[in-house]
Amino acid sequence: MKIRQLSEGAINRIAAGEVIERPASAVKELVENAIDAGASRIEVVTAAGGKSLIRVTDDGEGMGAEDLSLAVERHCTSKLAEDDLFDIRTLGFRGEALPSIGSVSRLSIQTRHAADEHGWQVTVEGGAKSGPVPAAQTKGTRVEIRDLFFSTPARLKFLKSDRAETAAITEVVRRLALAHPEIRFQMAGPERQTADYAAARGEGAQEARIAQVLGRDFVENAMRISAEREGVRLEGLAGLPTFHRANSLSQFFFVNGRPVRDKMLLSALRGAYADVLARDRHPVVVLFVDIEPKLVDVNVHPAKADVRFRDGQLVRGLVVGAIKQALVDAGHRASTSNATAAVDILARSAQGRPAFSGITPQRPAPAASFDWQSSSFRPFDGRTQVNGAPAPAFEEEQSGFGGFATPSADARANDAASPEETQDLPLGAARAQVHETYIIAQTESGIVIVDQHAAHERLVYERLKAALAEKGVARQILLIPEVVELSEDDAARLVERAEDLEAVGLVVEAFGPGAVAVRETPALLGDLDIRGLIHDLVDEIAEWDSANGLRGRLDHVAATMACHGSVRAGRRMRPEEMNALLREMEATPLSGQCNHGRPTWIELKLGDIERLFGRK
Repeated sequence: MKIRQLSEGAINRIAAGEVIERPASAVKELVENAIDAGASRIEVVTAAGGKSLIRVTDDGEGMGAEDLSLAVERHCTSKLAEDDLFDIRTLGFRGEALPSIGSVSRLSIQTRHAADEHGWQVTVEGGAKSGPVPAAQTKGTRVEIRDLFFSTPARLKFLKSDRAETAAITEVVRRLALAHPEIRFQMAGPERQTADYAAARGEGAQEARIAQVLGRDFVENAMRISAEREGVRLEGLAGLPTFHRANSLSQFFFVNGRPVRDKMLLSALRGAYADVLARDRHPVVVLFVDIEPKLVDVNVHPAKADVRFRDGQLVRGLVVGAIKQALVDAGHRASTSNATAAVDILARSAQGRPAFSGITPQRPAPAASFDWQSSSFRPFDGRTQVNGAPAPAFEEEQSGFGGFATPSADARANDAASPEETQDLPLGAARAQVHETYIIAQTESGIVIVDQHAAHERLVYERLKAALAEKGVARQILLIPEVVELSEDDAARLVERAEDLEAVGLVVEAFGPGAVAVRETPALLGDLDIRGLIHDLVDEIAEWDSANGLRGRLDHVAATMACHGSVRAGRRMRPEEMNALLREMEATPLSGQCNHGRPTWIELKLGDIERLFGRK
């Protein structure tokens, strides 16, 4: 078969297939162009999920006639200095977006530079360009795309519903809005609710924009991240472990202001939360990585969604270390959303009760009645009048506290009251233990409910980890070294990590080409499947360029030991034990959640309780 030169139209449509996967991809390219043009306001209007209309308007720098004519030609860009592909300081630089969009749609661009008397317009329909011609236009640029993929109808069949495509566009704009709080973003269209993210400036601009996009609830339940290592800076917010989601869609990473979905960063995030979050739950984070452009390659993918760091382990270590330190600094802090959920549950439960009918049901008489004259309680003997009416007599002999059978929930912290001075501490003073599972503590502004087993489980786990860190991981020597055969590449990668593996108790060495010999294993893991462990580690190194799986196994064993060695639900605790548990929680990092990511305590403010009773 003879080799032939592809037509310009075919080349553009191929490029469009790489760059413009769906309407959201076109919106991303246009909004990034507006940001690079210095816009302070960007408006996005769509119809039919972007299939019939996409309009992006900005008040940026604008273009003159000559620049506008070149803008719709392939590989023409103003964002690349001296053809240096490793010094990218803008969001777009390939020069393929506009000609690619024009080859598969009806594209119209109106723009005006501040120095020009009037604006200019150019149109591209299915790759055929006309213009530029004079046009009435204020300073800035308006790009309008109609009938996307009309020249490649097969692509339309692979698009999702209008609702799904609209949601994808919204997500693209939200991500870019998070990275640029100084710009006002507006979204409108017949199939969506209008969204308006006001520009924010000053010291709290970033948090203000995050609250606009993700809600104030996240900001109130997030930890501030700020760290730097060898010129790489990390800033942003990371949610508390008890503030989590069922998927990873609420995880936002930005590298030099560019939204990315980098698997190394996602792996680092998973590693940072591995100790405090269940495997099927995902943290909420908004993190910004600032790095010298020459140390990161953003030219990995046509859509620029992936990046490659020159020193990936440095960036990974920065992310993991910064989040872990923030978790330690958070101490016993837990998500306030747990209290909100508890109040909602209680409110729904109260609404479901039958209304009072005026008929007094038969019930046991109270153990005591209040004497209004002496302002004191007096024991109830079965003959005392309550509210002036004769009280019913009991025929059955009662036993237990106050004349009744032993209650299922003991709402007393014995007869001893907790010291008043402990109420001003974060978790307050223990007042009761109910169902021999939950501790009720009183604070200055409300009450705290503690799950005694979950709380003690975290405390024991942290002690075990501290002991491992202090004394090191005990190793057991194998009488006969285990030889594991691998591919030569896998064996070489594993041997390169031998020093890291030895630090967690696994001693390996090369055993000829394509094999390793395991001489020592962590004693904590007992009788383990060595071959399975080695293959798991090899797979992890190949995928993530790290060998943290062994540390994860050790932590899992420690967590299991902590679970079985902690105070069990159903054990009655003395007041001094309960208060000692509260004080240790306050002094222990990560004690706001157990080893499985569940909260260990919930606080109800007095205002929440008063609302339940209709007092507010």
